[in-house]
Amino acid sequence: MIRHTILAGFAAGVSIACAATAAGAAEVNIYTTREPGLIQPLLDAFTKSSGVEVKTVFLKDGLAERVAAEGASSPADLLMAVDAGNLVDLVDKGVTQPIQSEALTAAVPEQLRDAGGQWFALSVRARVLYAAKDLDLAAFSYEDLADPKWKGKVCIRSGQHPYNTALFADYIAHHGAAETEKYLAGVKANLARKAGGGDRDVAKDILGGICDIGIANSYYVGLMRSGKGGEEQVAWGNAIKVVLPTFKDGGTQVNISGAALAKHAPNKEAAVKLLEYLVSEEAQKIYAEANFEYPVRAGVAADPIIAGLGELKIDKTPLSEIVSHRKEASELVDKVGFDN
Repeated sequence: MIRHTILAGFAAGVSIACAATAAGAAEVNIYTTREPGLIQPLLDAFTKSSGVEVKTVFLKDGLAERVAAEGASSPADLLMAVDAGNLVDLVDKGVTQPIQSEALTAAVPEQLRDAGGQWFALSVRARVLYAAKDLDLAAFSYEDLADPKWKGKVCIRSGQHPYNTALFADYIAHHGAAETEKYLAGVKANLARKAGGGDRDVAKDILGGICDIGIANSYYVGLMRSGKGGEEQVAWGNAIKVVLPTFKDGGTQVNISGAALAKHAPNKEAAVKLLEYLVSEEAQKIYAEANFEYPVRAGVAADPIIAGLGELKIDKTPLSEIVSHRKEASELVDKVGFDN
């Protein structure tokens, strides 16, 4: 009996020691399609405040496929991606699970998260208008881009790039497919050059006199004007004025970076705590300063360069609805020969 008591006490002690060790070794594993360096300051701040170590695995492609192949043994806790469409794809492929968190639903606006709690936006970028500085433009609508008065004056990257298919998908949500086809044909007729290059090339070509206006992402303005994009790009950023366009019956089209909880997350509780931290005031401020993106949390100021662009009024169309029109938008881009 004494022997059994000693053994039982020893076993209990081992259990307690193991539990303490596990608690002290808490970690979160992130699979991300975004360069980890962009969010490293946030992860470091979380580790410092919580003691939870965060490890990242960068996957340029095949995120869903890798997690699915790893199955229940996957070490992935959080799946991070740029573009709402990529997050929806993760859900559709069955590699995520829903989160119930008052902190997340309170901080992230309804149209910037999944209705079932499968994914949440962490930062926002707006699809804005770059324009030559001498143009008298106080306001602009996305519909105006097809106005014949801009014939030969518009620059834009490929219509098949996710940034643009998202915009065109939002156009479908507002106006329907038939009107969007006419719109795309009108924008194509106004192009100063073949659709292509990157968003920063729009600013470069405006500086070079190739075009007068173009559509591009807001955060590139910060990268260019701050010098983080290189000395040459400072001149590109300073050569343009930026207008926050809106749909005539809505607001400014945005896209996101965001995250979802992996289906078999081995560190679920710690992972949810990290997500909740990422939408906190402290973390959202770091996001804004590090990446020139808009915070998702109300009341947190954007970087001064981005704040200087004006007040952002986000379009109310849910991102999940916009994503549902992606395929149709892509087909219409091909149908009108937008990139030809």
